[in-house]
Amino acid sequence: MKMPQHPPPFSGLLNKVQKNDKRLVRILENRVGPTHNGRYVHWDKLRRLSPPGDLTHEEWWCGVKLARRGLLRALPLKDKQDRPFRFGLPDEAQEYLHSIDQAGGGRIEMPAGDIATSEARDRYVVHSLIEEAITSSQLEGAVTTRQVAKEMIRSGRAPRDRSERMILNNYLAMSRIRELTDRPLDEGLVLGLHRVLTEDAIDNPSAIGRFRRPDEAVAVSDDYGEVFHEPPPAEQLAGRFAALCDFANGKTPSKFVHPVIRAIILHFWLAYDHPFVDGNGRCARALFYWAMLRQGAWMCEFISISQLIRKAPARYGRAFLYTETDDNDLTYFILYHLDVIRKAFAELQDYIVRKAAALRETEKLVRASAAFNHRQLALLSHALRHADQQYTIRSHMTSHNVVYQTARTDLLDLARRGLLVQRKPGRALYFTPAQELEEKLRNSG
Repeated sequence: MKMPQHPPPFSGLLNKVQKNDKRLVRILENRVGPTHNGRYVHWDKLRRLSPPGDLTHEEWWCGVKLARRGLLRALPLKDKQDRPFRFGLPDEAQEYLHSIDQAGGGRIEMPAGDIATSEARDRYVVHSLIEEAITSSQLEGAVTTRQVAKEMIRSGRAPRDRSERMILNNYLAMSRIRELTDRPLDEGLVLGLHRVLTEDAIDNPSAIGRFRRPDEAVAVSDDYGEVFHEPPPAEQLAGRFAALCDFANGKTPSKFVHPVIRAIILHFWLAYDHPFVDGNGRCARALFYWAMLRQGAWMCEFISISQLIRKAPARYGRAFLYTETDDNDLTYFILYHLDVIRKAFAELQDYIVRKAAALRETEKLVRASAAFNHRQLALLSHALRHADQQYTIRSHMTSHNVVYQTARTDLLDLARRGLLVQRKPGRALYFTPAQELEEKLRNSG
């Protein structure tokens, strides 16, 4: 990733045009706004575009910055020089927020059935948790295949190396977040998440579950040593973290901040402060999920933002850099993140549609199979849609009005084929759908 070019200082540009009334009039006549073709463009891109009318690039940028002044609001987040970060909501952001509000409140079409049912909910949550765990870890350097990672999580086996440990830790942390949404943010919550995320997965075990110390210098850099970000000194972390918690818990600022925007700012804030020796990115993304779920966006349980970030990691990095290089304007990072969330909901919709179609095809395949009798076909069709269902010989007898031996033979046959799991915790014998039942049925057909 290449460091974007810093914009020319706005104060110098403004002084220059103020001394030449004709040029200021030309900026106003060209109706320079805060965006270009609806996009919130950074100087690094704008300097390569054709300015409107006879304006120079510097005059155009001066007009853009003047137009943005009315949009921007100060935040309690400050940089190392005690200058506030600010953000605005141009039309592009409003459009994204409207789309997210609709999806985040549960207004996604569910062709496979109601996602709020326990069986469907668990299935989609597990899918998204696994995807987020894998891709968030891969962003931080984990190297393993998605298939191997899924097998490890679903089977419960121990991780074999650090990459697998990172993925398992992310999965456990994301699962834990669901239990923490009724708690206000405090040091214990964040340090506990960091401990889960980094256990046996960072070079210095003593750095797990604590903030970095003054003698532990950290920086964000590339493989060639170019430094992109130096966080605030460790001596400031206590005060900065207290301010972060006040913001997360809605104590600041006094004016309304949309819940999604608040969650995105928390993501940026923790990443900017970089309070840990390692694991900052993973913790920042986990904090985003905590904030979204705490504020009622329950559909966020079903999406993976890291999956989309990993497809274009340079855009993720540039969103941070654009903010830092342009007068702490957080609008760049917010717009990037809103776009990611919007696309994640769209991918969830596509996933649900694909799963529904695959389920229908599997049921069609099962019904057409001569390998099962009609009672077994009915049970398998039910099991495909109810992964947590328990079947007993007595329930199968009752459902199909058959004798004990017939029901027992049906269920034991399905267990022998690996389609049901036979359990006997006490005297009672019961059967549950096998993991990956849908895939097993497709393969058997």
